[in-house]
Amino acid sequence: MLWWASLYAQDTLTIMQYNLLYYGQVTGFCNNSNNSLEMKDPYLQTILRELRPDVFTVNELSKNEAIHDHLLEKLGEALPSKSFQRAASSNISNSTIVNMLYYNSRKLSLKAQYTAQTYIRDIDVYELYYNSDDLSYGDTAFLVCAVCHLKAGQGTSEANTRKIMVENTLRFLETRYEHSNVLFMGDFNFYTGFEQGFQLMLNYENPNMRFFDPIGQIGDWNNNSFYATIHTQSTNVAGGNCKAGGGMDDRFDLIMISDEIRFGTKDMRYIQETYKAIGQDGQRFKATINGMPQNAVVSQEMADALFYMSDHLPVSMQIYVDKTLDLPVYYSPSLLASIIPNPVQHKAVVEYDGYVSGKVQVSVFDLSGNKLFTQLVYLDTGTQRFELDLYHLRPGFYFLQLTDDTKRTQTLKLIKL
Repeated sequence: MLWWASLYAQDTLTIMQYNLLYYGQVTGFCNNSNNSLEMKDPYLQTILRELRPDVFTVNELSKNEAIHDHLLEKLGEALPSKSFQRAASSNISNSTIVNMLYYNSRKLSLKAQYTAQTYIRDIDVYELYYNSDDLSYGDTAFLVCAVCHLKAGQGTSEANTRKIMVENTLRFLETRYEHSNVLFMGDFNFYTGFEQGFQLMLNYENPNMRFFDPIGQIGDWNNNSFYATIHTQSTNVAGGNCKAGGGMDDRFDLIMISDEIRFGTKDMRYIQETYKAIGQDGQRFKATINGMPQNAVVSQEMADALFYMSDHLPVSMQIYVDKTLDLPVYYSPSLLASIIPNPVQHKAVVEYDGYVSGKVQVSVFDLSGNKLFTQLVYLDTGTQRFELDLYHLRPGFYFLQLTDDTKRTQTLKLIKL
C-alpha cells in the first residue's frame, strides 16, 4: 500500500562533518593492521547511531569508489530509517583521499555538485534541496555544502596554501551562491583564528559571501587550554600507529555558516547552542578523548568509539527548516521501524520514524499468534527511540507489532536471548 505522509510542522536537519582518517585507504602508516575497515566500521556505526545525521560530510575517504559505496552501506545499516544516498565520486586533483557527502533522501535531494577548486585537493560543492510539500510549485529550501580538506602543516608556506584554497572557493561560491544557505565545512587545518585563510572567510571583499563561526570562538586555538572545550584533534596522546598524537589541542574541524543560515532569511536557520565538537567536555586538553576523568558528555562506549575511529572529533549542528515535508513513502519494515540490536536481552530498543505525531500501540505476540501484552507510547514527529521491558518473557522468538493513529501497521521479528 502507498501511504502519503506529511510533516505538518517545521523540521530540523542534523549536520555532521567528520575526518575519517584514511578510511579505506592503505598507506605505509595507516594500513590493514592498524586502520582496517573491519576495525573502524563498528566504531563509526556507534557514532552514527548516536548523532543520527541527515547530512554527513567526510574527509580522508579513499579515492576508490567501491569504498564510497561501502560507507553508504554502513550508513544504511546504522540508520536504516533514513534511506541514505551519496553524491557522485569526483577527484579532479587525483588525490589519494577525497571528500564525500551522504544525505537522508527522505528529506533531501541532491540538485547539483561542483568542484570549486583543485589546487592541492578538490574542494567539493553540493547543492541539496528539501523535499517540501510546495516542491511541485517550484518552491522549496536549498542548502549548499562546500566541503574542504585544506593543506596540513604549521609553516608559513602551508598557511599561504590554505589561504589560496579558501580564496579559490569563495570566488567560486560568489558566482553561484551569493545569497544562499551555504555551509563551508571540513578539516581546515587552521592553527589560529587569525590565520589569513580563516580571516578571509570572515572578511571577504564581498560582504554577501562572508561566513560566520556559529560559536564565535575565534582565537589562538593551538596548544591553548582556554579553547579546550572546542578542540577537535587529536583524540590520542601517543603518536604513530596511524593516528596523530599529542592529545586534544587543535581546532581543525569546522562548520561555518552564511548569513542566510545565521539569520534564517532563506527558510533555513542555525539553531543556537546545537554546534558541538562531539565528545569534547573541556577536560581533554593534551589528553585522550576516552581517558580519565570519565567523559562528561558522552558514554564510555561513545568515547571509546571516538578514540579508535579517528584522530579527529566529528562536529555537528542543527538547522531549522521552515518548510513542510511531504513525501509518498512506502512503509516497508526497513523504513518505518527497527529493533536495535536484535536479538535482545532484557529490553528491546525500538527505533521509530514517524511523520505524524500521535499514539503508537505496541503489541508483542508469540509464534502461535497469542497477544502477550500491549503498550501505548506517544511519539512526536521524526526519528525517536523507546524501550520495551522484556524481563518477563522467556527466551525465544516473538513478533512485535506497531500500529499508529492512521492505522499503519508493521510487524517485526524479535528474538529474546
